[in-house]
Amino acid sequence: MTKNENDNYISIDEAAEYLGIKTVTIRNWIKKEMVPAHKVGKLWKFKRSELDEWVKSGKSAIN
Repeated sequence: MTKNENDNYISIDEAAEYLGIKTVTIRNWIKKEMVPAHKVGKLWKFKRSELDEWVKSGKSAIN
């Protein structure tokens, strides 16, 4: 995967699969503003690079 492909926006289902969690969990994190997400129209979108940085930062471990 190239750097450019890594920065494409992915859906909430793809983000949940990428992180190995359930979609309902990521939706709860969005409500709590815990996870980096972007609203595009009515849909939530994510960048893998931002999710990677978020996990590396340790913020994903805070509940």
